[in-house]
Amino acid sequence: MSLLNTLPDYVLTTKTDELLNWMRKSSIWYMLFGLACCAIELMHTGGPRADIDRFGASPRASARQSDLMIVAGTLTLKMALRTRLLYDQMPEPRYVISMGSCASCGGLFQLAYSVCDGVDKILPVDVYVPGCPPRPEALTEGLLKLQEKMMTERWLTRGNGNGAQVTAA
Repeated sequence: MSLLNTLPDYVLTTKTDELLNWMRKSSIWYMLFGLACCAIELMHTGGPRADIDRFGASPRASARQSDLMIVAGTLTLKMALRTRLLYDQMPEPRYVISMGSCASCGGLFQLAYSVCDGVDKILPVDVYVPGCPPRPEALTEGLLKLQEKMMTERWLTRGNGNGAQVTAA
């Protein structure tokens, strides 16, 4: 007689970390933060054709309710302080996706005096989505990569005190 036959039908066995990570990856609330032309592709990704809602991602207009910031477009130095302020208002754990070449490295405007050399100079970036502008499929792939990263986090181990310890992937 195997162990599977002795358990009732309504018992679920799993690790606590895996259960927490599965619940978090299945309910990502991303902040609408479009800065330039990549914002059109970000809106298209939330539309009916690409529909990232099927992966558990829902848009939120408030930083205090979001756990993912998708920086889409050219980040200027004037907007960099406001971006950092919004990031600091997000609850832990929080994640950042850099969408497009302008957000990643300044893009075609990288030689301008008012453009930040990349959002990674201001915020810790988890996933980079390349392209100018990137297609909705690329952003969907970036979201799936972020969900893979979320599934490797460990919450119930002793560490640096802030909860999450991400293993190198």
